[in-house]
Amino acid sequence: MTSPATLSAATAADHTRWSARLWGMLITLCIVLFLDGLDVSMIGVALPSIGTELGLTTSTLQWLVSGYVLGYGGLLLLGGRTADLLGRRKVFLIALAVFAVASLAGGLVSSGPLLILTRFVKGLAAAFTAPTGLSIITTNFAEGPARNRALSIYTVFGAGGYSMGLLFGGLMTGVGWRWTFLLPVPIALAALVAALFLVPRDEAAEEGGHDILGAILSTAGMLLLVYTVVTAPQVGWVSARTLGSFALVIALFVGFLAVERRVRYPLVRLGILRKSSLVRASLAIIAVGGSYFSWQFISTLYFQDALGWSPLHLALALLPVGLLVVGSAFFSDRLVDRFGTGPIIAITMVVMAVGYLMFLRLDTAPSYLTMLLPAVLLIGIGWIGFPAINIQATSGIEDDEQGLAAGVLQTSMQVGAAIVLAVTTAIVTSGAHTDTSPGAMLDTYRPGLEFAAGVSIVGALVALLAFVPKFRRQEKSQQAATDPALELVG
Repeated sequence: MTSPATLSAATAADHTRWSARLWGMLITLCIVLFLDGLDVSMIGVALPSIGTELGLTTSTLQWLVSGYVLGYGGLLLLGGRTADLLGRRKVFLIALAVFAVASLAGGLVSSGPLLILTRFVKGLAAAFTAPTGLSIITTNFAEGPARNRALSIYTVFGAGGYSMGLLFGGLMTGVGWRWTFLLPVPIALAALVAALFLVPRDEAAEEGGHDILGAILSTAGMLLLVYTVVTAPQVGWVSARTLGSFALVIALFVGFLAVERRVRYPLVRLGILRKSSLVRASLAIIAVGGSYFSWQFISTLYFQDALGWSPLHLALALLPVGLLVVGSAFFSDRLVDRFGTGPIIAITMVVMAVGYLMFLRLDTAPSYLTMLLPAVLLIGIGWIGFPAINIQATSGIEDDEQGLAAGVLQTSMQVGAAIVLAVTTAIVTSGAHTDTSPGAMLDTYRPGLEFAAGVSIVGALVALLAFVPKFRRQEKSQQAATDPALELVG
């Protein structure tokens, strides 16, 4: 149910000029999403320093990344639907407060397991703030140019958080790794205070929310799926443990689908999965997120471990990606208004795939101007289509299911990216050897770069294929218009 405050905000957002309160709400939500993205990528730069100071093994350090992904990807679907049912403002404020407390705890503890626990809790909180923030926007801005503009700005901040994480991580690690945990605390608290005043009140749904069994099955299934994927490279993809876990995941999801078909108020209305725009957007975001995270992961290892680059050197080298993402906030909504989401997604994904292919020219003495910069710029252009993906996913969805649609989309990104990264890691690990020379390490990493490029290419082809039926219909209609005989046959 949409409250009068939400309706008035949506009406106001339908006009060309937005009120200061509406802008304040949007910027507050953008900052929180930026923190979510930042936390995913910033920690990677600090891992060597954390391991040295706390005496953690490589497998333990990996869980500082995987723990966040486990909480984030495992609970996104539940987080989005919970916001629809219990009230978006309430869920957003509680989750943001938990995020701030967990960030503070992470900067103070000196135990590996406790540090991993804080990362899991932060991921859990982000699983509620991310889809809830998106649904607050889609229910407060009228569908059309106003919503397109708001979503473009919002999702650019999220993509900017991912792409700028290396820069912030390099800067904070130079001061001390604990600052990578403490930096979000004052920002999250300021956003929490702002949200108290700027996010309009809404009401919980009058019906629904009684699907406790569905919530348990879906959450358990997502958590186990993410856990299995991130641990498979270490224990083996065909080990009894991994295969057994996948079998249990399938059983949990089959049980979940059975419950959703029979319960009166399902946690997830399965009909939403027949929304073709949501499915296409989910496939696109898997390709974009999965290929980029894998590319960034391998690039970070190669440039720092093999070529001896400092974290700040690496961050500055990849900075153009973040600058392009941030700059696109000023025009991405106008591109969508003029050309639609489909063409923008297809073109930017093709450009991103070309960037990854150009990056495959990498050698042991790469020239920044002639080799790295062109590839980085093309990859950055690929992120310009990120807002269009979010707009496509939420278009035509009723207000009471906006959180669910957001949860489906962001679950696709987090879980899909985790799967792609896990496969990339397995490919790289299978080719690892004791020779640590730059040439040998490049030989080890190159198959992973090729796989990331392949994922991007497949995503681009899927986006392009969406236009084939449309082009055929247009060609047939044009032929019918010029040839009456064809029109009669049609």
